[in-house]
Amino acid sequence: MYVRDTIAAISTPVGEGGIGIVRISGPASLPIAESIFKAKSNGGLKSHRFSYGAVVTPESDELVDEAMIVYMKGPNSYTREDVVEIQCHGGTLVVSRILSLVLSEGARLAEPGEFTKRAFLNGRIDLVQAEAVMDVISSRTDAALTLAQHQREGLLSRRIATVKDGIVYALAYVEALIDFPEDDVDVAVETDVLGKVSPALAELDALIDGFDEGRVLRDGVSVVIAGKPNVGKSSLLNTLLKEKRAIVTSVPGTTRDLIEEVVNINGLPVKLLDTAGIRESDDQVEQEGVRLSLDRIPKADLVLFVVDGSSAFSPEDAAILQAIGSKSFIVVRNKCDLPVNAVLPEACAGSIVAISTLTGEGVPELRDAITNAFMHGHAIDGREFVAVSKARHRDALLKARTSLQSFVGNLEAGVNMELLPVDLRDALDAVGEVTGETTADDVLDRIFSSFCIGK
Repeated sequence: MYVRDTIAAISTPVGEGGIGIVRISGPASLPIAESIFKAKSNGGLKSHRFSYGAVVTPESDELVDEAMIVYMKGPNSYTREDVVEIQCHGGTLVVSRILSLVLSEGARLAEPGEFTKRAFLNGRIDLVQAEAVMDVISSRTDAALTLAQHQREGLLSRRIATVKDGIVYALAYVEALIDFPEDDVDVAVETDVLGKVSPALAELDALIDGFDEGRVLRDGVSVVIAGKPNVGKSSLLNTLLKEKRAIVTSVPGTTRDLIEEVVNINGLPVKLLDTAGIRESDDQVEQEGVRLSLDRIPKADLVLFVVDGSSAFSPEDAAILQAIGSKSFIVVRNKCDLPVNAVLPEACAGSIVAISTLTGEGVPELRDAITNAFMHGHAIDGREFVAVSKARHRDALLKARTSLQSFVGNLEAGVNMELLPVDLRDALDAVGEVTGETTADDVLDRIFSSFCIGK
């Protein structure tokens, strides 16, 4: 239940910094601010204007800190309520003291995500846009940030709105036919209603099909570098990271543990995992490294199978290829600056990228191959790029598509007209789950509880 009280929280990270911000939202925001703030100039706090002054304790006028305050009168604010933001010196103690003053004057501590939740409940943004706020904050690459910003701006919501419009039109049409059964409009149903439902289905298909790309941009992917000893796995890790992270020597079996790093590859957040060289060994430590390597391969989203292009394809290489099994993989034929002696099996055809970690030759092509393995050639930097990136959205859209397909099938089969609205209402409810119009309260609570306090 939405209680219209006044909430407050620290909106900047804990610790020392240039500034700290305490945010207040609710009907008592302005009175609370006026009770603890003394402006250097007369005239009081004016909406959407910064005021410079001092935060003081109401009882003794003791100085807490000099600060800037901005008051935003609702509905022209983030939450559509009266909002006050106090900007003071950054520091754990001073910001906490100001928050304590605000709470002592009648505000309560905000719950995680409660400011954004109020923006949603007050109709400023829909649920897709609200969830995108946290994606903006947690984005790790420019492409992920672009996707999140487009969702926050409403690009995904607008595409979902076109689906909803088609369903609403069909539902209104069918219900009108039920209310006026004397009208003989069966042909019109087939042409007019399906003319609205078919584009809605096509849009649902496009949104659902784009989920894999959206998910990997938001969550990133796991890529394991696998191969036998001394083929250049650690050199490849260092090359992709553009720094020396793994030890590289001519001694086989140098890497015995897993080395994990996150790198931005063409806008895609990639968790790279350099593994121990896979081979038979009497060394117990190396055996454990090999075991961990084989254990990680099935869990990866993609395997970079590194082979030495200057040497013959060995039984050890064949064993690693067998361990990869049905996992998606790219064969990285390293040492292309040397004469080629490796004859790769047919199973590797179509997935080979020749590189040299020594000269850098082929590395850009490998980056492109990694990106295309997940993005399938889709551009991820365009102004209109938008995709579904959350499983919750995908699942709701799948339900909507199933219901719409059922409606079309029943309509074409001549099912009793009075039964047709059921599927359309189900589809409408499913679409509403994405934007928040029909989302259950417990789901809303779970979504906003994942936000940071103060947002």
